[in-house]
Amino acid sequence: MKPVALALGLLLSALAPAAAQLAAPPTQLPTNSPQAPKVLLPNGWSLTPAGAASLPLGDLPLNMQLAPGGRRLAVTNNGQSRQTIQLIDPATQQVLDEQTIGKSWYGLAWGPRGQHLYAAGGNDNIILDYPAAGAKLGHPDTLRLGKPWPTKIGPAGLAVDAAGRRLYVVTKEDNALYVMDLATKKIVSRLGLGHEAYACLLAPDGRTLYISIWGGNQLLAYDTGTGKVRATLATQSHPNELIQSRDGRYLYVANANDNSVSVVDARSWRVLETISTALYPTRLTGSTPNGLALSSDGKTLYIANADNNCLAVFDVSRPGRSAAKGFIPTGWYPTCVRTMPGKILVANGKGFSSLANPRGPQPVKRKDSSGYQTGTTEADGPVQYIGGLFKGTLSFIAPPSETQLKAYTQQVYQNTPFTPALEKQALGAAGNPVPRRAGEQSPIKHIFYIIKENRTYDQVLGDMPEGNGDSTLCLFPERVTPNHHALARQFALLDNFYVNAEVSADGHNWSTAAYATDFVEKTWPTSYGGRGGTYDFEGTRLAAYPRDGFIWDYCQRAGLSYRSYGEFAENGKTPLKALRGHICPRSPGFDMDVRDTERVRIWAQDFDSLLALGQVPQFSTIRLSNDHTSGQRLGKPTPRAAVADNDLALGQLVEHLAASKLWAESAVFVVEDDAQNGPDHVDAHRSPAFVISPYVRPGTVDHTLYTTAGILRTMELILGLPPMSQYDAAARPLFGCFQAAPALGPYRARPAQIDLNQRNTAWNRSAERSARFNLAQEDAAPDLDLNEVVWKAIKGESSPMPAPRRGAFLRAAPLRDDDDD
Repeated sequence: MKPVALALGLLLSALAPAAAQLAAPPTQLPTNSPQAPKVLLPNGWSLTPAGAASLPLGDLPLNMQLAPGGRRLAVTNNGQSRQTIQLIDPATQQVLDEQTIGKSWYGLAWGPRGQHLYAAGGNDNIILDYPAAGAKLGHPDTLRLGKPWPTKIGPAGLAVDAAGRRLYVVTKEDNALYVMDLATKKIVSRLGLGHEAYACLLAPDGRTLYISIWGGNQLLAYDTGTGKVRATLATQSHPNELIQSRDGRYLYVANANDNSVSVVDARSWRVLETISTALYPTRLTGSTPNGLALSSDGKTLYIANADNNCLAVFDVSRPGRSAAKGFIPTGWYPTCVRTMPGKILVANGKGFSSLANPRGPQPVKRKDSSGYQTGTTEADGPVQYIGGLFKGTLSFIAPPSETQLKAYTQQVYQNTPFTPALEKQALGAAGNPVPRRAGEQSPIKHIFYIIKENRTYDQVLGDMPEGNGDSTLCLFPERVTPNHHALARQFALLDNFYVNAEVSADGHNWSTAAYATDFVEKTWPTSYGGRGGTYDFEGTRLAAYPRDGFIWDYCQRAGLSYRSYGEFAENGKTPLKALRGHICPRSPGFDMDVRDTERVRIWAQDFDSLLALGQVPQFSTIRLSNDHTSGQRLGKPTPRAAVADNDLALGQLVEHLAASKLWAESAVFVVEDDAQNGPDHVDAHRSPAFVISPYVRPGTVDHTLYTTAGILRTMELILGLPPMSQYDAAARPLFGCFQAAPALGPYRARPAQIDLNQRNTAWNRSAERSARFNLAQEDAAPDLDLNEVVWKAIKGESSPMPAPRRGAFLRAAPLRDDDDD
């Protein structure tokens, strides 16, 4: 097996002979560069999508398929909000038809001659058969695999034989292959596959069905005659999409969790070579290849790198000796690529930017007798939830000339903050308590990492005049959160901090691994949209694991001591091997009936016991989740009481730590796992975050763009850990908040100004909605509904909630590894 690295030095040797030695990619573009306007995303990465034309798609497009002859393109949109099947004329770039589909996910296949279009029906466990002879989709027939959810089937990839007699369906919930007779609409066989499957593909002769085993790192060859798996081949992590050469001799398998594509000789059944799709030669995850297409002549392979926001381009005219050609910039999170003569088609899963949504209802400044904002004015347009704000786009890109591809390649490097230099040495300053590289010592020996639930910056700190806040959006001001405000003033106010995640499903992964796998990114919208599915995103499903694990795995490999208090653990149990023996057995997990002040009481007792033994771990993860709230469910704490409890708990923890003998060598980092449950006037990803330590410059107001990944990078550097992904490697550490000498002193927790025993007593529309919420698990409740009832609990039942906003960021000067400020 021959590895093919897409390294900058090899790729652009003619353009920049010593580029592999540079700290950053070239900054000058040719004068004829096809440069698009640059947008800085809240995660610190930028977009300059190629293509002279684009078309709006639906919510999170995952798959596109060209009909035989290439005159029509079908798209399945599988996001949290409205799901649709679209029919597009790729020549005129017009939408011909759009059909709403109740539930869908990835699977899409044309029948022979394009007379039928088959679409996977998600957790309804059906396949929809659309008559599709013309420019409109007819009323679909329903092909049933089994009963709908909670029956676990979950159709994924589809394939239809050349005669239109057999439909092959692979699944990701019961991990099986279903074979259906299209004439009788009956299942003729079912074969268990062992792990989650993603895609399936028929060989040209129809005798072999190739299946990518998403959760099992395998490629299977299924014999359609015998009904058995003929051969199994190991791939790298998370094989998803697969395509084949025109003659079927060679297969290309995208490995999302390994930045690679496996090139397989189907005849000898071996991996000829492994193509590295990353921008640099690195093992760090974060490119996420998940879409593949060959040029019309079969000589060029286009690979959609979802998390690098680009296509990797390879010359594959000599399989086994593939050669890197360059990169093409795309929109945000490209999920699929297809080709036709003269065009490259790219589905951008999250669109072109993180633009604001100006059409939501906006509150006006009118207060009730208690001082809380109550009045609002309506603007045109529906209230929107962050999970449904990602509207995909379809880019039409002309195959670039050699000169254009060089220019595109440079754009991709300029859009990407990650470099090998930053992987080895982070941004920083001499003498700072945050080291710049592994092996350097820090005076900070103990880190306490607090993960909270789902608040935006404006919701909590929007009333602080020191920061960029909108007080009209502040639901939990200083009266409710006196400790949050006091900690921001005594230590550091960060008003330009953004979570990398959208919701808790990916949020707990980003918060503990600086990455969310393609499995997480593509499946959470299903359950969050109320379309079935389980919450399998906190260590409970191996397919959701990053290749090299979570931060506790890194601590374990480095020989560091660590302990979890409720994060990925509950009452002495954890699904993670790395956490077994490293959890506080009395700490609860997500449980809205347990006060956060009780969680801190348990932590404090455990901390004192370990301190007496001299065994306080170097890294502690603590879950304080009651700022999630129970909405307006009768008998549960009011949203104000829940958040006030969370606030008091945070203050008590810091007070207890500051009074201990470890305070002089400690740091506390506080994040929300996501910011989904509220509006923010800058961006729906902006969130309150805190850095608390004697080494933090007192009274810091820091407007620097920071991210969840940046907090992880800061902790890694202090602990001597390597980065976990390209995202934390690239992120700016919070060294600007720190000073060399400690300012020792106590912190006094501010008492609650809200009665923590306040309970919801009113029966109204919000209470009725709250009664139906599943509050036993993170985000099992419909988040838009929960968000809205919390708003109404504070602002009044008749007050419409403003929409979250998504900010378009101007591109700042690129950060380089020699930035010492």
